[in-house]
Amino acid sequence: MRYPILKLQLLVLAACCLLLVASSTGAAGASLYLSPNSGTFYVRNTFDVSIFVNTGGENVNAVQVDLKFDPKKLQIASPTAGRSFISVWISQPTYSNIEGKASFRGGIPSPGINTSAGLVSTITFRAIAPGETTITFLDSSRALLDDGKGTNILTSRGRGVYNLRIPPPEGPEVFSPTHSDQNKWYKNNNPTFSWVKEEGIETFSYSLDHDPQGVPDSIPEGDFTLISFTDLEDGIWYFHVKAKKAEVWGGTSHYLVQIDSTPPASFTPEITPFPQTSVSQPIVSFFTTDALSGLDHFEIKVIDINPDREEKGAGFFIEVSSPYKLPALEPGKYMVVVRAFDNSGNWRDESVKLEITPKGIGLTGKGVWFWGIFLPWWLIGIIIVLIVSLIIGILLWWGRKNRKLQEAIKQRLKKREAKLKENSKRIK
Repeated sequence: MRYPILKLQLLVLAACCLLLVASSTGAAGASLYLSPNSGTFYVRNTFDVSIFVNTGGENVNAVQVDLKFDPKKLQIASPTAGRSFISVWISQPTYSNIEGKASFRGGIPSPGINTSAGLVSTITFRAIAPGETTITFLDSSRALLDDGKGTNILTSRGRGVYNLRIPPPEGPEVFSPTHSDQNKWYKNNNPTFSWVKEEGIETFSYSLDHDPQGVPDSIPEGDFTLISFTDLEDGIWYFHVKAKKAEVWGGTSHYLVQIDSTPPASFTPEITPFPQTSVSQPIVSFFTTDALSGLDHFEIKVIDINPDREEKGAGFFIEVSSPYKLPALEPGKYMVVVRAFDNSGNWRDESVKLEITPKGIGLTGKGVWFWGIFLPWWLIGIIIVLIVSLIIGILLWWGRKNRKLQEAIKQRLKKREAKLKENSKRIK
């Protein structure tokens, strides 16, 4: 009896394997990827990134490629569609160095293309700021099957991760005691720069501007090795310095400083369900932006502002993310303070008043709480008007109906009186 059971188990196992193979085959689809998908490049230099499509063994006759990149770190220097399997462009390739987007839409006539490495296009990027950055495919990207229906079979979208570095100095070695990390944003807008003086150096020339490839003039500034600047405006600055030795000016060194002394944009925290609620743990939602260094995190603090309660110690700010569910609060009034930090250490505080009302019926300046349901005064006014109108309508209807009934009774009485008079005349 063991052998038939063993055969049955083997058959079941084989069937499961076939199902797995079939399901994995059915799940195959087209994919988009970048080459190279990683690498290290220097700021101010350019590098090429190619876009490829793998059709997954199917015939594809159209693709839509929408790329997203960080315009604060990368700029497109030269998009090209010169070498591409696409023969018909639905629309001309476009890009925006402001939004950080690039788009390619096109295809080839039926029967399409079946390939594992179909070149869509090659883009030349210029690195403009140090740090790690990514290039990704947006969800709007597609690969359409040559089936007469335009079925989208794109199931995988790769990405590229690139490390952008400051190039090694070509002139004097430069550093900053106030802004020591060139990858970091600072709120200090008074940078100081220092550089190394080698033996035989006669003088230096330096400049400060927004040009990553800037070169100072050839006017001697002196042989000192320290300079400070004050009250610089927010943005990315480049300090350039070169040295003169044996009557010859050497190469220029560059030092990047990123300054953001402006706090994040103003915003308004929102309370759910309402700023006046009987819910003891309402939810606070918040969102803002920062134009330069970007947002780092949010913190929140709840302040009890009920005058009739004993004064408590000041609470701490705690780091949170939106939406945030507040801890259980007693009925009363509170001030919810949300603090937004950017990557330079600047912050902005925004607040919203919160009132926790007792459960049941409660009156506030803006309306009535009715067992957890808030009815504003304007809605209560509408309800009262509707109820009064309904009552008046019912009374009018009842009055008309009553008058009709009275008229009917009068008519019946008149008919009876007429019959009685007629009967009395016959008797006489």
